[in-house]
Amino acid sequence: MIKGKNILLTGGAGFIGSTLTRALHKDNGIVIFDNLHRNAIAKTGLLDEPNVRFVRGDVRDIDAVRAAAKDCAIIVHMASIAGVDTVMRMPVETMEIALLGTINALRVAREMGPRIERFADFSTSEVFGRYAFKVHEGDVTTLGAVGEARWTYATSKIATEHLAYTYYKQYGVPTLSIRPFNVYGPGQVGEGAIHTFIARALRGEDLMVHNDGDQIRSWCYIDDMIQGILLCLEKTEAIGNAFNIGNPRSTVTIFQLARIVQEIVGTDVAVRHVRWDFPDVELRVPDITKARTLLGFAPEVELEDGIARTIEWYRRQLGTG
Repeated sequence: MIKGKNILLTGGAGFIGSTLTRALHKDNGIVIFDNLHRNAIAKTGLLDEPNVRFVRGDVRDIDAVRAAAKDCAIIVHMASIAGVDTVMRMPVETMEIALLGTINALRVAREMGPRIERFADFSTSEVFGRYAFKVHEGDVTTLGAVGEARWTYATSKIATEHLAYTYYKQYGVPTLSIRPFNVYGPGQVGEGAIHTFIARALRGEDLMVHNDGDQIRSWCYIDDMIQGILLCLEKTEAIGNAFNIGNPRSTVTIFQLARIVQEIVGTDVAVRHVRWDFPDVELRVPDITKARTLLGFAPEVELEDGIARTIEWYRRQLGTG
């Protein structure tokens, strides 16, 4: 249990960051450093909590990062551009924020010396490329060619993992990397499939799937993701490692996912197939043996249950029931 720590969350106003803030703020001081590109925290009431401080800034500004990190013992570095559509629209910003932002955060952590107890770098399951079945942390897969904007995010994130690890090996900064696999749940904003399907279904709009919808994903409920993050921050065994955090039991095609949402919402909206001519991840299922063995990570929430909980949250937000 983490108590009595000052914790910096870069990108902390996003979906995962705001949920992590809720889990930690009662026993710790939380500094949320964010430019509000995605603002999941605005309606949570967390910014009014006495132990939560918001700092608006850009991770490409090292002086701003340095000021925000002052007196913090833990840094959770989540700041990034995310979402396929956004990445393809903003490939330069995607790489700059990942690379420059992570270099700045790591430099600040190194400057702070022994005061830093943990530095958690957020990577992505995208580093495994288009076809990834039961991949473990040591697996290497081929990313897309230069010129395919779809892969700028994954390319920059595998670089940040190398950065985090080399700062651990060369300078002794207690770093680790987390690779989330398709996180969803109450409070999500952005372009996630479950978020999009639920919002459209509740508005009575058809659900759109790319091409045949046969892309395969493993979905991780937000509470299980937070459990994984906390274990990474608590366990000394996490230092110097990268971890897949996901739920391989919750694996379905995108078409099946749309049908599950359709059924639980209880709507007669159609599932429509739309043409998508861009590169996509066709298969992504994690092996979580390392996280289970070293950290004791054990995802608990099954897909249908998690989707039902998420739908109820969205109903309340949208006033549809």
